[in-house]
Amino acid sequence: MNLGPTELIIVLLIVLLIFGGTKLPKLARSMGQAQKEFKKGLTEGAKDGDESSEAK
Repeated sequence: MNLGPTELIIVLLIVLLIFGGTKLPKLARSMGQAQKEFKKGLTEGAKDGDESSEAK
């Protein structure tokens, strides 16, 4: 799926209309925190996987 600049602007306008200007920064912040936690979980899972394979 390839989104061009026009499609991105339309999506951003729809998101702005749905959530409003005041909730948008909170939404972006919570999405950033969720992404950070997801990456942290992946790296911890990879470390656990490496340790369990070394123990065998």
